[in-house]
Amino acid sequence: MDITLLKAKIHRAVVTQADLDYVGSITIDSDLLRESGILEYEKVEIADIDNGSRFATYAIAGEAGSGIICLNGAAAKCVNVGDKVIIMAYATMTPDEAREHKPTVLFVDEHNRIVRKANYEKHGLLKEQD
Repeated sequence: MDITLLKAKIHRAVVTQADLDYVGSITIDSDLLRESGILEYEKVEIADIDNGSRFATYAIAGEAGSGIICLNGAAAKCVNVGDKVIIMAYATMTPDEAREHKPTVLFVDEHNRIVRKANYEKHGLLKEQD
């Protein structure tokens, strides 16, 4: 039996754009993708802190260093520019793998620049990464 766990999270990113006419997905600064371990085209869940909406889409890479967080297509209707969102990716693993797994958590500032990178430990405590 496999179970699904949190793989990575970008915490409180600021939505910089919402493009209803785009085909779909969320465009994320490729630096954030790389540092979080979220892959381009990987399924992600988005939680909007400001309005409470939650939805799934897939990640596409935006320009490195741009700070872009752009919801595209129908997802653009779920957010407003300036909203803070949590972007989460999950992974399926065996219970043995899950016992050793620690999700990557990126904390970003108001310009979506990384200010802290950590791993979850027990009970939501964080451990800094080098």
